[in-house]
Amino acid sequence: MSLEWTGRGPGVVMHVRCPQRLPEELYRQVLEQMGELSPVVQALPPTAALADLRGALRYHGATASHLGEMLRLRTVSRFGADVRVGIGPTITVAATASAQVPHPGGVLAIEPADVADWLALLSVEDLHGIGPHQAGTLQRYGIDRVGLLAALPPETVQRLLGAKAGRTAVDRARGIDPRTVTPRLQPASATVRHRFPRDVLDGAGARSALLGLVVRLGAELRRRGQAARALTLTLTFAGGPKWDKTRRLTEPSAHEDDLRLLTYQLMDAAGLQRGRLTSLALRGEDLVDADQVARQLSLDGNRETRLVAEVAVDRVRDKFGPGIIGPAAVFPRAS
Repeated sequence: MSLEWTGRGPGVVMHVRCPQRLPEELYRQVLEQMGELSPVVQALPPTAALADLRGALRYHGATASHLGEMLRLRTVSRFGADVRVGIGPTITVAATASAQVPHPGGVLAIEPADVADWLALLSVEDLHGIGPHQAGTLQRYGIDRVGLLAALPPETVQRLLGAKAGRTAVDRARGIDPRTVTPRLQPASATVRHRFPRDVLDGAGARSALLGLVVRLGAELRRRGQAARALTLTLTFAGGPKWDKTRRLTEPSAHEDDLRLLTYQLMDAAGLQRGRLTSLALRGEDLVDADQVARQLSLDGNRETRLVAEVAVDRVRDKFGPGIIGPAAVFPRAS
């Protein structure tokens, strides 16, 4: 199997896996390094990303493997983070290859002519897109290798996994994947966290911290020029157990009013009684560019006034710092 693939074939996709969940700023820097190699980069936070290398090969006059090694060298030397790089003619092949690279990092390139033979020897759980439950179902029927899955009629697998999942599984086992890399440099999520200095019950202190997260998340989204389609609230309790729940917003938003309403609904859904909280995390999910969100004029005059005030508050924070202004409930009271 050649590692000097020049990119002849239906596509040239690079799938990059970071060694662990990176801090958001470091993850963004890795994306920027990928952007120096290819203009077509898709973030898959928190630990992966895709790049379409077809134009990059011609621009840099290099092989796909060489570009992968360049990325590794840059991330290690600049950020101390090695990456695992898979390269193939489709997203499925590239992502499957990156998972086969041993830790801490390396490059594995699969040429189009080698895809079928290479995939055939892998366990079904190693095929990107096959989850543990699906793999378990296939294995119970003796389908333990990707080659066996690829050889089956789609109708047979559909009876085991369901119509859509079965068709997709067979296609991917055969190296078929029509998806393309969709440019998206910004992460598709944003997370803010609060750790309590001591365990607390759901009360004024917890609600104040929750409101503080709403303020911080909204400010971060507006700074990025993004809006969230959904929110996930994660509660961590003394002793280690966690609770999390996700709900979608009526429409994408980065405004505190909208984020606060849904966040409080998530907190109420937890049904806390005597559970002692150690930390909170609020994550904006499925982010979109704010300029893609239609601006609807509200008939609620108070809301429109708050939106105007929000713009002014953001300017004050940009000039004097994020903690200079905000809802009174998030500031500690003087004793």
